[in-house]
Amino acid sequence: MAEIVQHRIEERIPELEQLERVGLFTKKEVKATALEYKLHRLVVNKEDFIAYIQYEINVLELTKKRRAHIHYQFKREEIEFPVIHRINSVFRRATNKWKDDVQLWLSHVAFCKKWATKGQISKVFSAMLAIHPDKPALWIMAAKSELEDRSSSESARHLFLRTLRFHPDNKKVFQEYFRMELLHCEKLRKQKSELEKAEMDLGEYEFSPEILAGKLADVVYRDATAKIKEAEFVISLLNIAAIFDFTKELQDFILQDLQTNYTADSLTWDFMAKRELEAPGAGEELQTAKGRASDINRREERCCQVYEEGTTFSYAEGAAGVATAATRRYSQSAAMWSLSLRTLMQLGSGDVGGLFQEALAHVNPKESLPLWQLQVQWSAASQSPEETDAVFQRGLLSAVAAVAMAIKESYLDWSYSTGGYKKARRNFTSLQENRPLSKAFFTRMIEIEKEQETPRMSSLRDYYERALQEFATSDDGEQSLNAKQKEKQH
Repeated sequence: MAEIVQHRIEERIPELEQLERVGLFTKKEVKATALEYKLHRLVVNKEDFIAYIQYEINVLELTKKRRAHIHYQFKREEIEFPVIHRINSVFRRATNKWKDDVQLWLSHVAFCKKWATKGQISKVFSAMLAIHPDKPALWIMAAKSELEDRSSSESARHLFLRTLRFHPDNKKVFQEYFRMELLHCEKLRKQKSELEKAEMDLGEYEFSPEILAGKLADVVYRDATAKIKEAEFVISLLNIAAIFDFTKELQDFILQDLQTNYTADSLTWDFMAKRELEAPGAGEELQTAKGRASDINRREERCCQVYEEGTTFSYAEGAAGVATAATRRYSQSAAMWSLSLRTLMQLGSGDVGGLFQEALAHVNPKESLPLWQLQVQWSAASQSPEETDAVFQRGLLSAVAAVAMAIKESYLDWSYSTGGYKKARRNFTSLQENRPLSKAFFTRMIEIEKEQETPRMSSLRDYYERALQEFATSDDGEQSLNAKQKEKQH
């Protein structure tokens, strides 16, 4: 054993001398390096291997810097190549001894990418996959390396096919295989375009129209969706295809598949609605602020229509999923919350009360009136009188005048329908002391009074005077009230 160690040290002498001779290392540094080699000669455990490899890599890095500093680029085969060969050898010994250490294998791959030949990377991956065939992420890394480091789509394709033998239902494998075929297609299309621009004869080059059209990716898609029938997975492949500008036909096919076979999944409708919202508008229309606002409104309307169709088309569970997905996606849209909450109210599912609170927390208060009105409607039909009263009280505290006034009107109506005249009058008396107030609020109380078997004229006079006092600055205020009462008399 001692003779072997001594032999390996002696093997390094020529490269150390060469470092000194060409001026990359000083004599003192060469002696220090030789001493370090002796210190590392007895590599026993994994930490020793790693420390030794790191030391050798540091020598390479220092050599590289010294070359750049003195502008010396010769004798690489006599200086760096032996070191690289030695590091690869130590890595092989280490991974052979600690086969289960994936990080050790990946460190060898990283070293090969930076310092070794491209062929060496394939050998490392091949040895690693023989030990770890159960790890799809390593197969994917190996296939990507073949495509990116060696520009070999054929080898990458072969690796993906081998991967699928071990992992036939793995979504990530199919996604990356699909992406690889599209990348390969994109590369060929660019090569063909460059040759055509250079006006070169394409006779000696083979550019299959089917491959250029992305037919290999189409085959992968069909195989993948035959094994994995999930809307989320189909959408993931569609999103990958959308990255490439030559895949319109493929995207249309996937979209049609999604709309035909996955309508029971809420994710389908969520995705379709989002497409409508993000669809580009007409060029001329977008030149003005009014045009842009109109375009946004039109896209939001189409988006809501898709969600509505989804809730109508799907089964109950699917409809609830669509509604929930819609509010997650567009949490600040009052229209979307209204649509979703109506759907959930019809289905009788979930914590609708809590969802109303969540909706009001996300939506701009100035746009929240439809939500308040819907909540009042739901609470009156589904909750106890005490709980409904609490909803009204929260609405009355709104800082938005339109909301507060509308809730007062509704509260007065609800008080009358659930508690009769006395409750309505009691709440009216309290509410009239707090602004904002509306003409409709006073008009409704006048109507309630007149509906009684024996209306109190003194009360009617009080209502009129209070209303006129509140709206005295408006010429049509009195006219509006009088006209309303004349209609009731007739």
